Amino acid sequence: MNIEPRAIAQAIGPFLADQLEVRGISRRGFVKFALGITAAMGLPFAMTSRVVAALDRPSARPSVIWLHFQECTGCTESLLRATHPTVEGLILDLISLDYSETLLAAAGQQAEQALHDAMVQNQGRFILVVEGSVPTADHGNFCKVAGRTPQDMLHAIAPHAAAAVAIGSCASWGGVQSAAPNPTGAVGLGEALGLEGILKADGSVLPVITLPGCPASPYNLLATLLYYLTLHRLPEVDAKGRPKFAYGRLIHENCERRPHFDAGRFAKEFGDAGHRQGWCLYKLGCKGPETYANCPAIQFGDVGANTWPVGIGHPCFGCAEQGVGFHKALHEQAKVLSVTPNSLFPGVFTEHPGGVTLASAAVAGAIGGGALVYALGASQQLKQAESQSTSTTDDEA
Repeated sequence: MNIEPRAIAQAIGPFLADQLEVRGISRRGFVKFALGITAAMGLPFAMTSRVVAALDRPSARPSVIWLHFQECTGCTESLLRATHPTVEGLILDLISLDYSETLLAAAGQQAEQALHDAMVQNQGRFILVVEGSVPTADHGNFCKVAGRTPQDMLHAIAPHAAAAVAIGSCASWGGVQSAAPNPTGAVGLGEALGLEGILKADGSVLPVITLPGCPASPYNLLATLLYYLTLHRLPEVDAKGRPKFAYGRLIHENCERRPHFDAGRFAKEFGDAGHRQGWCLYKLGCKGPETYANCPAIQFGDVGANTWPVGIGHPCFGCAEQGVGFHKALHEQAKVLSVTPNSLFPGVFTEHPGGVTLASAAVAGAIGGGALVYALGASQQLKQAESQSTSTTDDEA
């Protein structure tokens, strides 16, 4: 018996759970996803039921207008490769992506009409997502979309949004375009709004959530939107506008190589014995000790464990931290911002003669003496310890 496609569509219920069932996703799988995203948002597990309820409301999908300025579209490309949920699940079931120059099927006048309709129908309620930096030199003429500069578009759209999300380091603080000599005068969204004096239609300041990264994790965006859906407010942010659930801790604190750092085991060259054994990459220029992000926890690409730069053997270059990524030399040693003592100090290789090395003793002394001492001169202590270790060895010989 043939069934008309329209009849099939009418047979599907209005709730997200109904849509998932058609796609072969069980209720248990849906709840498991909600549980994971609840943890990612830094909410207690008791909030999972509220996350589920927010996702399951047929009218819950927030309208999103996505603008592109000076960028490489890497954040959108990263979003396209997300698997939980997939991009079509995100834009069709979880949010209503009403305008995006990259993902729109329409073009020209139809695209402009879609933007206009989304603003009118969701006045004061839509989320404005900006990918890319805003050029301030030459009146913004370094970047134009449909003949309009970023400043023109922000003046027309931003006052009518409920909130804005700056996705990626370019939109957050200027990113790679802001590196010296910065010929376009690239700045982040928040700074651009301030320079242009752009406020909400009611005269209040437009809240801006910054999600730095090159690219930013699509799951940080998803978690931010779902936080807004669930609790009807934006997540708590730090002084730079970053959600604390995603950027509240240093990469260094959650890094799988951290025990080697504490025990004084460092790779000194790419491909040396320490590098092959997974030792700490601090001396190769890893910026994890001064970069706030959740990369070690959520990783990238959904292709298995260790799928982030440090996991595959390359130092973090601090793409998510203003003044670090694209501003510091790639292999320049990081400034260690804090050291968290462990309840059990990591072991050392007892098969080597001499027991604990002077280098690890220096680290232990810095931890015992407080994080401030270490933040002011960790690399110098390590170098001095190595020099003393070499001298001691020569004397014994």
